[in-house]
Amino acid sequence: MRRVLETGNFAVTEAAIMAGCRAFFAYPITPATEIAESMSKFLPRVGGVYLQAEDETAAMHMVIGASLGGYKAMTATSGPGYILYADPYGWAIGCEIPLVVLNAQRVGPVSGITGAPGQGEFYMSRYPTQGGNFETIVLAPNSAQEAFQLTVEAFYLSERFRTPVTVLADQLVTDGWEDISVPETEEEKAAMGLRFMERKVHPGPNFYPPTDEIDLPPVVVGRGRNVLCSDWTPTEEGFDIETVEAQHKHAYRLVYKIRNHKDLITRHETLFLDEDPEVIVVAYGTPSRVVKTAVKKARAQGQKVGMIRPISLWPFPDELFKRKAAYLSVELNYDGQMVREIERAAPRDSAVHFYGKCGELPTVAELQRVFDRLLNGQPLARDGWEMEAW
Repeated sequence: MRRVLETGNFAVTEAAIMAGCRAFFAYPITPATEIAESMSKFLPRVGGVYLQAEDETAAMHMVIGASLGGYKAMTATSGPGYILYADPYGWAIGCEIPLVVLNAQRVGPVSGITGAPGQGEFYMSRYPTQGGNFETIVLAPNSAQEAFQLTVEAFYLSERFRTPVTVLADQLVTDGWEDISVPETEEEKAAMGLRFMERKVHPGPNFYPPTDEIDLPPVVVGRGRNVLCSDWTPTEEGFDIETVEAQHKHAYRLVYKIRNHKDLITRHETLFLDEDPEVIVVAYGTPSRVVKTAVKKARAQGQKVGMIRPISLWPFPDELFKRKAAYLSVELNYDGQMVREIERAAPRDSAVHFYGKCGELPTVAELQRVFDRLLNGQPLARDGWEMEAW
């Protein structure tokens, strides 16, 4: 096992190449630019291709083209670039083209602050394109080490489900320096729980079966037959058609190939859930690390507090929210995004609360004050412009 002191961007690059990525296209954007820089250096050494696109939309189209050519392909960006992926992202979803996207979230809206972390693309990662009628797979690391592992997993899931997969990180994950372990042998990879799948080729002609079946090889141009990849509703053979029946079949596949195999995707971390918590704190990404410390400290003081950390954000892990309790969503935004899914998933007689900051992590002391108020039945209130709480 090789150990290095490096950034999350380094971890993502190492993981992608280990997973078989051989094509990377992107437009520079903080805090993901270092991934492009590393890819430009290391991909040619393994026979891969790097190209800086003229903008994010072009980059995403290039990734799609590379995947259609048989390459495992990837791009990396931040929020302002992620929104520009919208149209080609929909093409990749609808045509079931496997690829991986890394989004290092920063403060918004729009360009915001390049060097401050945010969590503003929670819903954008669920609905990254127009039209609806699809599910997405989104993984959210909270450390450089986990960014390594989830990047490898993203390539694995993209191949099995024949779909784009987003790794939804934040600026503290991608820019932060941490101790990272990089496996060097097959035994070390297995011990770390890494999963791999090689690119295969679908022979055709039925590329879009109206079923929830997975593990179907994707289309590769120049191999097989009837390689048709249009952004229109397809027939089962891939031809454009405008019938509601075909749309129903296609939408069923795009939704249920993921929903019906959710067990292969879902990852989470929980703390003290089996010890009758009265308050359950929910957080993902970097804020979850502060939350975990605060929850442990609260428990040491005799307070009935537990924690849920979704690692796979989409499909959303509704099954974790069955307990009657007061739920508190801690997020790096003011508007409250994940909290809305918690409101939907939690039992109807459970109170759901929100604590949000913008551009900086909450402190353990701040969270403990929030815990105290909730455990004592007191309402939460915003504190000037510094935080939002309810």
